[in-house]
Amino acid sequence: MNDLLRVTLLGLFFGTFGTTIGGIVGITFRNPSNKILSFILSLAAGLMTAIVSFDLIPEALNISSVMSVIIGIILGILCMVICNKIVDKKFNDTNCSDIKERKNELLRAGIITSIGLAIHNFPEGLAIGSGFGASLGLGYSLAIAICIHDIPEGIFQSRHQLKYA
Repeated sequence: MNDLLRVTLLGLFFGTFGTTIGGIVGITFRNPSNKILSFILSLAAGLMTAIVSFDLIPEALNISSVMSVIIGIILGILCMVICNKIVDKKFNDTNCSDIKERKNELLRAGIITSIGLAIHNFPEGLAIGSGFGASLGLGYSLAIAICIHDIPEGIFQSRHQLKYA
C-alpha cells in the first residue's frame, strides 16, 4: 500500500508540475513567435515518441506477446480517434449567429479543454503507474518525460485562457 501511495503522489506531482510550469511560461511570455511555439510542440512530440518507441514498447514486449502489444496500440489509437470525433461533433459549432450562442463559446471552450485533459491525462497516469510497476527506472523516466511533455500543454492552455479573458 505504501508503494501505491508513493507512485500515486509521484504521478500527481509530475503531471501537475509540468502543466503548472507551462502555464507560468505561457502567462509570462504572452506573445512568443510561432517558430518558438512550433519548436516547443515538436520537442514534446519527439520526447513522447521516443519514450513510447524506446521504453514503453520494448517493456511491453518483454512482458507480453507481440500480438498483445499490437492489439493494445491499435485499441489505444482507435479509442483516441473515437473520443476526438465525439468531442469535435459535439462542441465544434463555431457558426454562432445568436448573441446567446457567443456567450456560450467560453463554456464550450472550457468543456472541450476539460474533456481533452481528462482523455489526455488518463493514459499518462496509466503509463506512469505501469512504468513503476515494471521498474523504478522506467517509472521515473516516464514521470520526468511526461512532466516535460506537459509544459507545452500548460503554455497553450494559458494562452487559450488569456484569449478569452
